[in-house]
Amino acid sequence: MRGVLAAALTAALGTGVLAGPPARAAVPPPDPVVFVHGRNAGPGVWGAMTAEFTAAGYPRDRLFAWSYDTAASTNEALGERLSAYVDTVLARTGASRVDLVAHSLGSLPTRWYVKFGDGGRKVAHWASLAGPNHGTDVAWLCALWDQGCRDMTPGSYVLTRLNEGTETPGPVRYATWWSSSDEQIDPVGSTRLAGAVNTGTDGLRHNDFLSDPAVSRQVRAFLAG
Repeated sequence: MRGVLAAALTAALGTGVLAGPPARAAVPPPDPVVFVHGRNAGPGVWGAMTAEFTAAGYPRDRLFAWSYDTAASTNEALGERLSAYVDTVLARTGASRVDLVAHSLGSLPTRWYVKFGDGGRKVAHWASLAGPNHGTDVAWLCALWDQGCRDMTPGSYVLTRLNEGTETPGPVRYATWWSSSDEQIDPVGSTRLAGAVNTGTDGLRHNDFLSDPAVSRQVRAFLAG
């Protein structure tokens, strides 16, 4: 009798119930993020933003910060050095592409890498926070002795090359963030690029972009898209 009841119960429930719930598909990790600081700064400026990324679920081993000499090198040289660094990140993580998040001057060598180097096929998303993408008149104050400042002056060789033709080339997705209160980018609209998602904010000064929670959330949403 028990055997008959057991057989009937098995037939009613089906073998799928006894096998348990189906296994969930593994969620692939996000592309590694390479943060690139601005003039006279270093990787430490990204502490607040990387903490927010990890709190939001980003694996710590997918977050990197590139350090470079902001005063002595041309963007051609910096582009090559960034290329080598990205290759190291890709080899270390096994990823095929990275996301770049740059602040201020860091927007220029990262753009150079994407437009003239290997970045067109190795970068998925490029984000510029308060970048002098069309130059800033403030840079004239230090252009005499500082290469990074010369690169940021309106009409510089670097900016002319970056902005000729399309400003956002290749399959890379582009986004910029700018503020009407930015005291270092003059004019403040310099950051915006044709073909990018350009987000304006009110009340943020130049370095506030590095620690503003709203900007951090917006950047993460952009990288996830």
